[in-house]
Amino acid sequence: MASDTGRKQFWKRNVSKVPGSIQHVYGAQHPPFDPLLHGALTKTIQKPPTTPIKLKKVTTFQEFESNTSDAWDVGEDDDELLAMAAENLNTEVVLETANKVIQNHTKLQEQNKFQEIKQLGDRPVAPEELTSNVTSDNKIVKSASESQIPRSSDELRKLSWSGIPKPVRSITWKLLSGYLPVNVERREGTLKRKQKEYFAFIEQYYNSRNDETNQSTYRQIQIDIPRMSPETLILQPVVTEIFERILFIWAIRHPASGYVQGINDLVTPFFVVFISDYVAEEEEVENVDVSSLPEEVLRNIEADSYWCMSKLLDGIQDNYTFAQPGIQKKVKMLEELVSRIDEQVHRHLHQYEVEYLQFAFRWMNNLLMREIPLRCTIRLWDTYQSEPEGFSHFHLYVCAAFLVRWRKEILEERDFHGLLILLQNLPTAHWGNEDISVLLAEAYRLKFAFADAPNHYKK
Repeated sequence: MASDTGRKQFWKRNVSKVPGSIQHVYGAQHPPFDPLLHGALTKTIQKPPTTPIKLKKVTTFQEFESNTSDAWDVGEDDDELLAMAAENLNTEVVLETANKVIQNHTKLQEQNKFQEIKQLGDRPVAPEELTSNVTSDNKIVKSASESQIPRSSDELRKLSWSGIPKPVRSITWKLLSGYLPVNVERREGTLKRKQKEYFAFIEQYYNSRNDETNQSTYRQIQIDIPRMSPETLILQPVVTEIFERILFIWAIRHPASGYVQGINDLVTPFFVVFISDYVAEEEEVENVDVSSLPEEVLRNIEADSYWCMSKLLDGIQDNYTFAQPGIQKKVKMLEELVSRIDEQVHRHLHQYEVEYLQFAFRWMNNLLMREIPLRCTIRLWDTYQSEPEGFSHFHLYVCAAFLVRWRKEILEERDFHGLLILLQNLPTAHWGNEDISVLLAEAYRLKFAFADAPNHYKK
């Protein structure tokens, strides 16, 4: 998630108390068509077609960065895996087989993974230590024990790629993001130092939010926060204030981009995961009265959310600079990729004059957060943070797999408006971890087949 060490920073710290004017707010240019005017999508989901897809010549996709590597080394299985990636299997067979395997083994995998993480640590931790973090008298108890996290970042990424157990997700995300060091001895000191640094930012910058140069940014943040998900959580006054501070401070410290609509969504998964450490396991985070938590807990969650969101944005900041060139480039790459992996879908969209920018801009700008439930976003981010360049590189293949997932529904639509209503309101409300796991497996197959041979995807 973090950017390469050789990449130049987009901002330099200003030693004055109040920084200079930041760039004006500009919003994500969503398609002008408004699906709300045409009613909700009411079509039921049908099974994928049973007719086998015609085999096509193996194609590969443009290499994004020459130094990008996979999560694991394939080694001696290169030829076999390449052959597997070349096969266009019957969609129904793939989905049914994958779902059966996932359903049969999910629970066992979670148990084994949790035990493996514990064994790689310094000492075993009882389950009750991981589920109760705030006692009845509001005393703070540490969340998942740091001792159960692997000492090797490579080990941690491999274990986390297929999903992180909830009791250790919070500390694992902090490690995977690069916010905290894997070295156990350094973690506590780093955590306290970074939290203290964030609190200093509040004192230094936040009072300038109503200054003439900054008030448009702050006003736009106030408008966007109520639109975030989960709505019931965000609308709590204490949560609204936390998000306002996080977003304003990030924007004022990154004048190359400033605040852009879409960045506001990226705080939510971190905040929800970190606050889950202080919520009873059977209780939904959206229903928690956040104001009942101790002030120290909320302050630390706010600081941790800020730093982890900043690490994420470091790797995709060209998505949010003027004219958002990173998104424009990724949407074009998505179009080229889909034209090779499913030419029929690509031609169908072109036939009815649907531009990829009209639906995929939001997919890139909000990292699919508006397309899938929050629980699925959190599971998706387990893998994104485990995958090299997950948010900037692997996300492209996820979007391609996501689009082709709806090929039957897409091909059934026979007009421009119908296609846009479908693509902007895809029926994913029922989705769970199994659906995300199948999506990620297909995205990884596409990455393996296309990422390292740039000439194969061009016609």
